[in-house]
Amino acid sequence: MKRLVFGVIMILALAGGVAGYLFLVDKAKPEITLSPNAEVAAPKREFTLTLRDAGSGLKSAKVVVRQEDKQITLLDAAYATPVREAVEKFTLEPAGLRDGPFTMTITASDRSIANFGAGNVATVDRQFTLDTIPPRVDVTSLAHNVRQGGVGAVSFGVSEPVESAGVVVGDDFYPAYKLDNGKYFCLYVFPFNMDPKNFVPKVKVTDRAGNVGVGAFRYQAIPRKFRDDKINISDAFLESKMPQYYNIIPDTRDNLQIYLKVNNDIRKQNAVFLKELAQKSAPNMLWDKKAFLRLPNAAPRAGFGDHRTYFYQSKEIDQQTHMGVDLASLEGASVPAANSGKVVFTGFLGIYGETVIIDHGQGLQTLYAHLRQIDVKVGQDVKKGDILGKTGVTGLAVGDHLHFGVLVDGRESSPIEWWDQHWIDDNILSKL
Repeated sequence: MKRLVFGVIMILALAGGVAGYLFLVDKAKPEITLSPNAEVAAPKREFTLTLRDAGSGLKSAKVVVRQEDKQITLLDAAYATPVREAVEKFTLEPAGLRDGPFTMTITASDRSIANFGAGNVATVDRQFTLDTIPPRVDVTSLAHNVRQGGVGAVSFGVSEPVESAGVVVGDDFYPAYKLDNGKYFCLYVFPFNMDPKNFVPKVKVTDRAGNVGVGAFRYQAIPRKFRDDKINISDAFLESKMPQYYNIIPDTRDNLQIYLKVNNDIRKQNAVFLKELAQKSAPNMLWDKKAFLRLPNAAPRAGFGDHRTYFYQSKEIDQQTHMGVDLASLEGASVPAANSGKVVFTGFLGIYGETVIIDHGQGLQTLYAHLRQIDVKVGQDVKKGDILGKTGVTGLAVGDHLHFGVLVDGRESSPIEWWDQHWIDDNILSKL
């Protein structure tokens, strides 16, 4: 018992010694990081202040702005207990500054007994210019006619350098790409499941200060009806197709449950992946401005936007939407690149099976799915008509065919338009 008490006392003494040591020898100042790292700012631009102190821990932080004879405190934080890292957020709105230069001073102290108990103090001074004027948008393209499920294009100019530019449709933002003439060009999608009354595309730009400019443009939303389809899922289908997903969904061998997870959870994961892949799109146009190729001598088996209801043993088990066009030719038919571009993905992709994705630049990509064989590699430049692989039955395919998709910033759209040179001339090239 005496040994136990002695041990506890020693541990406490050591702990206190370590803490005391930190307070005594800690001579390192706190680290201060402020973002965004810009020289201009708008009143509503949110700043993120990150403070770190690996020694005795943070004690306080303060942010003060000064403009001529005006001084305003935007942040005054005190930390009751030692913390190694703190993140604070603030805006300039409470300061009521006018447009022009101002100074921001950030101070942070730790809990060291250095400086006669005041602790180590770090100070950062930053010079900014307050800018409250939003950028102006000048839409230069005309006749924006967009079919439901299809793609639109717009070009516009901006009155000043901007941090981001693009088109907003609902909750989606489609980034624009700057052209050699200084204008911006943007492709966007009229979602297949959006009520035409709610389709209100707008140009949105944000300058370096954080001011937002919005530009409206004339457009016509063309409604479209999509087909309904019923698909029966058989035990034979499940037994032949689900084993390819055993390594992805290892927690069950119930083929029906695996199918439902693939058709729902994996499908959603695939959609997220496609949006991430869109970030690799080249800033310039890689395709030849001519109509995209269709799989030769192929019959359509399913269309874009088909609403599918799935049945198993006569019972409804799921509903999904088909986001591409299914084309069937000869078994193992050679699949040509629809247009020129760069291969950005090859491999197994969830519901799509073995897949190739080509980037055509400026957010436009094409997807080739259910392949049995892939003959290209990521990073490879391809020309229109180059063979990418052969059709197959991988993924959730029923029968040998090609699932062909057209993506804009990772959102799938109707491929049919891109096979029509007249549509391309009127709706894409005329906007450049």
